[in-house]
Amino acid sequence: MELNVLTAIGPIDGRYRSQLESLAPFFSEFGLIRYRVRIEVEYFLFLAEKKIITLPAKVKPAKIRAIWQQFTEADAQIIKNTERTTNHDVKAVEYFLKDKIKALGAEDSVEWIHFGLTSQDINNTAIPLLWKEWLEEHYLPAISNLVLHLRKLAVSWNGIPMLARTHGQPASPTTLGKEWMVFVERLEGQVRLFGGIPFAAKFGGATGNFNAHYVAFPKTDWQKFGNDFVQHKLGLERMTFTTQIEHYDNLAAQFDTLKRINTILIDFCRDVWQYISMEYFKQRTKEGEIGSSAMPHKVNPIDFENAEGNLGMANAIYEHLSAKLPISRLQRDLTDSTVLRNIGVPMAHSYLALRSLEKGLGKLLLNANRMEADLEANWMVVAEAIQTVLRRENFPKPYEALKDLTRGKASVTKDDIHKFIDSLKVTAAIKKELKAITPQNYTGVKFNF
Repeated sequence: MELNVLTAIGPIDGRYRSQLESLAPFFSEFGLIRYRVRIEVEYFLFLAEKKIITLPAKVKPAKIRAIWQQFTEADAQIIKNTERTTNHDVKAVEYFLKDKIKALGAEDSVEWIHFGLTSQDINNTAIPLLWKEWLEEHYLPAISNLVLHLRKLAVSWNGIPMLARTHGQPASPTTLGKEWMVFVERLEGQVRLFGGIPFAAKFGGATGNFNAHYVAFPKTDWQKFGNDFVQHKLGLERMTFTTQIEHYDNLAAQFDTLKRINTILIDFCRDVWQYISMEYFKQRTKEGEIGSSAMPHKVNPIDFENAEGNLGMANAIYEHLSAKLPISRLQRDLTDSTVLRNIGVPMAHSYLALRSLEKGLGKLLLNANRMEADLEANWMVVAEAIQTVLRRENFPKPYEALKDLTRGKASVTKDDIHKFIDSLKVTAAIKKELKAITPQNYTGVKFNF
């Protein structure tokens, strides 16, 4: 049944569905069911690979693996129909697979489906696997592309001087490229941290001890079996000592890191918004687009505002996920189940924000004349430079002299600065050095990036 976006409960499935289609195979109910089927199938085949069970010669692994590889929405609907009776989602998957295995001619093998497992052996492998594959295939490339885009802009703007503002007040000049590199460095650091967090899984039976497996086959090294299956077949890291569920500590660490990435991007959105309001940037217009229903002149920074809003929504949910999931009463309570189903929601908001940011960056038009005018109107910022050179020359109380000249003044011009320099009892060479300092060239070291 097609999703009616006009009756969707959330905007990510309504207003923004066209931009978020790629999340559906991972985070939708269909996606979760498909990954559960995948885990069950791969486990069943791994039992055969390790000679714990023997499949009929006519039943080839490729045919069994095709059950999840060619899984359809119609298949998912069959499972959902069964779930109405079982009131148990993973058990419905088990019954579906038993029917499929029977149809392939391996009727005697159907009881090996879900052998020795509890539901969380499936959920706590399926969910980290779909999470991992989404991140690797979509999110991490998207954030990496954004960082690369920022770096390219930084390089192109490396030599452009800009008035800095600390506490909202004019401060020692900087360069636009360096200010962009601040965000590149911060984002790259968090992406590196994220890359060091394992994708953890739980696979060990009802309470984590392989009880059912061991009682049936006490001579099998089930710890090794579990490690081999989770690490080599699924590409996840199996936690050795668990309860019925995975600890979620590493998942919480990932949420926290994603939250920090989003926080950095919120900071970036607000800075760019401010630069646009200061007219350091203009924005490309789009034919037919309207900025305001009442004011025809408006070209609003809506992409950065949209991104900021979505990043905030994502962080609110990440905060709850990372705080709640690592807590479970005794060997397990059910509170993680409904919460864990929502991991796609903050990711959807985060991904939507990345797309908005890319769109917004593509509209920016540098207004170098406005930046130059701002520098020229704020000659007081060279006061720091002058008093520092005077300190070098052992001039008495240079800070206080510049403070009297500049602090709290409505305007300090180039002429004011040069008259002050002319009044100083220093050599002509020092006066020449001081007069060479301008708001445009007082930008510090030259960074290479």
